[in-house]
Amino acid sequence: MSPIDDTIEPFSEFMARALFDPKLGYYSRRVSTVGRGGDFSTSPTLNPLLGQAIGRWLRQAMAELPSVRDVIEIGAGTGVLLHQVRKSLGWWNRRQLRWHIVETSPVLREQQQATLRGCQVSWWTDLEQALTATGGCAFIYHNELLDAFPCQVLQRTENGWQELWLASSKGAVVSEQWRPFSPPPWASALTPNWSPPIGQRIELHATVRHWLSSWTPLWRSGQMLTIDYGDLFPAVYHRRPRGSLRGYFLQHRVDGPALYQNIGRQDLTADINFTDYRQWTEELGMHEIAFLSQADFIAQHGLRPQTSGEQQWLATEGAGGAFKVLLHQCG
Repeated sequence: MSPIDDTIEPFSEFMARALFDPKLGYYSRRVSTVGRGGDFSTSPTLNPLLGQAIGRWLRQAMAELPSVRDVIEIGAGTGVLLHQVRKSLGWWNRRQLRWHIVETSPVLREQQQATLRGCQVSWWTDLEQALTATGGCAFIYHNELLDAFPCQVLQRTENGWQELWLASSKGAVVSEQWRPFSPPPWASALTPNWSPPIGQRIELHATVRHWLSSWTPLWRSGQMLTIDYGDLFPAVYHRRPRGSLRGYFLQHRVDGPALYQNIGRQDLTADINFTDYRQWTEELGMHEIAFLSQADFIAQHGLRPQTSGEQQWLATEGAGGAFKVLLHQCG
């Protein structure tokens, strides 16, 4: 990151710069190829089952909402998931739909364009642009998107909840500082009914809440799939006294002080509190159709693991249980 002398900022601002700074942010300039040879792997880069299940969901959604013919993927990684979805639909169904990707990372957009070369896909830098282009009618899906949103980090102390701030000198983080924090009314983890031990850390995704409210007024009709890792509260913090914040550098997990090293060269992420997310979507008028594990979502669409690797991936104690799928409808 750009050297700045003697700065103090909330962790959420540090995370935003580390991931999205236009010049040196991880997703803006430094992200390597996603997959076995990259910094981290996503479900689509490991096997095609998720893409096939999304394709089957789209066929059902097209039958239920025949007037909707636009599909938007938000944060499409290398483009492999959209490729799998299109392939699973078959030639005829594929031709009935118009395809869009919302992507802020120039590096990933180049990879997507290479993966989807020859496909008729429109790219946009934000969801508002994509929804305007579709007249507000679209099927939307995103996989491992929300976990990359900058989050606030809180810790319970004898004096209540406090927020993590970082002190930096010449671009390097030198210390953590804890400052008083006023709990917002929408945070399920900050209710008086939960009394975690002193020292418990949690994350708040106020940025996700703001993002939802920014584009929802433009969405008039369609369905949306949300796929991400996390859990309902308080299970999301079960046996996690340090919270869920972590980093990934060349496929290796990092936490603690290592989060502040390799700034702009490693991914930072935190699990999603789906109790909060479901409450926000309800308040914005979305109708929730389903909330289930990724393994159940795939099985619900008639797909079964064929190899030992797929069985291990879909196991309850693995990605099959750790990832949750929400289906919402608008209009």
